Amino acid sequence: MIVVTGGAGFIGSNLLAGLEAQGAAGLVCVDWLGNGDKWRNIAKRRLDDVVRPEDLFAFLAARKGRIESVFHMGAISATTETDVDAIVKNNVRLTLDLWDWCAEAGVPLVYASSAATYGGGERGFVDDPDPAALADLAPLNPYGWSKHMVDRRIAAILGERKAKKPRQHVGLKFFNVYGPNEYHKGAQRSVVHQIYPAAAKGEAFPLFRSHRKEVPDGGQTRDFIWVGDVVDAMLWFRANPQVSGLFNLGTGKARSFLDLATAVYSTLGRNANIAWRETPEAIRDKYQYFTQADTGRLRAAGYAKPFTDLEEGVRRYVLDFLATDDPYI
Repeated sequence: MIVVTGGAGFIGSNLLAGLEAQGAAGLVCVDWLGNGDKWRNIAKRRLDDVVRPEDLFAFLAARKGRIESVFHMGAISATTETDVDAIVKNNVRLTLDLWDWCAEAGVPLVYASSAATYGGGERGFVDDPDPAALADLAPLNPYGWSKHMVDRRIAAILGERKAKKPRQHVGLKFFNVYGPNEYHKGAQRSVVHQIYPAAAKGEAFPLFRSHRKEVPDGGQTRDFIWVGDVVDAMLWFRANPQVSGLFNLGTGKARSFLDLATAVYSTLGRNANIAWRETPEAIRDKYQYFTQADTGRLRAAGYAKPFTDLEEGVRRYVLDFLATDDPYI
């Protein structure tokens, strides 16, 4: 069995699709589905089971010896979440408990970290797993801190001479992922999905103004990565169990929000139609103007597949999903 926590979420459901496409059997989705359309993210999958997160460890205990690997994608991922106790419960405690279980059972664990661990980026975006290097990072919000705390705790465990660890352990610092099955995420959806309805109608879409003299409006940049590239990397780690560590997962190429918006409009045969709005004061002093993954460690580990160009990723997302009657993978 392959267990994917957050399996009905954005990245988790794309991973389940990728595993199924490879012929993997025994797929288990761990997630809450609620009352909305989140279930559609897994409606096409051939699953062995759907498990509520609170039942996860009982499920694992009853099937010890049958679990091939665990992909832990589940988390409170909203950077605006202010209930820190809930974040600790879902992002910190669950991850560390899964680490302990996988270490005891000898099961590979791939878990989601985040580029939010880098904070404003003043210290760069190098995925150095050394405890001293990690201690130098300063996340800007509780979500980023929770991911960073787990990275630091795992680094400390790995430094203990007799500490148990999973047979394979991989932490992935996801940068700005976009693609299908993110529709349930509300305000946390990618900007591609937010722009699409306006672009499809030929209407203007408002981007944030810059509040730095050296950065033009729309010139704020991110490392945008197509979700298919994220899945390909995780499948590569599954096929290469000898590789463990903490890795950035971005393209290594920052692009502007104006580039992103232009790609959406261009895919629909339109000129970019941009309005401008002020960055809300509540987030203005914590707003990132630049992110770009250093991919050196990932490439050195042996991952050689090229990443999808922004324009091609946007084209696939818009034409193969958003502009169709069935936008789910």
